Amino acid sequence: MTLNVALIGFGTVGSAVYRLIHTRREAFKKLIGQEIRITDIVIKDKNKKREIDSFTRITTQIDQVLSNPEIDVVIEAIVGVEPAFSYLSKALEKGLPVITANKVLFAQKGDLLKKLAGKNATTVGYEATVAGGIPIMRTLIDLLHVNRISKVEGVLNGTANFILSDMRTESHSFEEALALAQSLGYAEADPSNDILGTDAFYKLMILCQTIFGQTPAWSEVPVTGIHSISAVDIEVEALRGNRYKLIAEATLNDDGEVEASVKPQLIDNEHPLYGVEGVDNAVTLHTDLLGTLTLKGPGAGGNATASAVFSDLVKCTEFLSISKVKAPV
Repeated sequence: MTLNVALIGFGTVGSAVYRLIHTRREAFKKLIGQEIRITDIVIKDKNKKREIDSFTRITTQIDQVLSNPEIDVVIEAIVGVEPAFSYLSKALEKGLPVITANKVLFAQKGDLLKKLAGKNATTVGYEATVAGGIPIMRTLIDLLHVNRISKVEGVLNGTANFILSDMRTESHSFEEALALAQSLGYAEADPSNDILGTDAFYKLMILCQTIFGQTPAWSEVPVTGIHSISAVDIEVEALRGNRYKLIAEATLNDDGEVEASVKPQLIDNEHPLYGVEGVDNAVTLHTDLLGTLTLKGPGAGGNATASAVFSDLVKCTEFLSISKVKAPV
């Protein structure tokens, strides 16, 4: 048996997903009981050379891929709302399970995608949209069966966290730390979304919708980045035992409304996010039954995101197996 996958995008995340599936094919076959094949890759530039299997088709036309009845799952790994939303909508309308790593898309259109999936008896995987390799969505779904969560706070951008950590441990300037992050592949050529807090904001909105069933008015959420923090600021506070972290947090107030912010905060060693260093992400949940729970793991780089995508892919195989069992004879 073969699970045929169509991959949209072949950038940092898309190529990492491809490599993961390609290099660990036998292990995955033992895990899910069937071989995974990426049969189609949808890209912008069809002429660019890529090291892929001979059976994998390269195309710029999503309709050509979705018209193939042998496709089982669609994985989307591009940026921006469009054309990603249109592509995934078409896949869902055909009853195909989809997986996305696109946090901007899911923050803005996640509810619509989930409704469309429900309408067509299929599913959407979005573990990779929030915290890299941390299985936060699956954990939240399990926790919310019995726990009430009053507050969530997290270090949700590995690039920003790497820069702040490097400035403190290596005494680098902001510009030097950013250049290093870019050279290591942790930051894009245009790092604006990371350093201005925009990326963390989108991820926080996905968490709010999942945890509280609502988000605050986006325009009312204060978002401040790390670009104005100097090496001197970091050095002085380090001598006091404090660390700067870009923290995204949201709280359910007494009126049942969500209050949220994204901003650099000074925290001491009593704070659960104090030890989150380098490209790691972490999410702290304040619950009524378990108290404070923190999940930590890699948050930047293609491999961490690819790991989360594959976690959703395993879930898709389970969903497809159940669907086949329930299908009328």
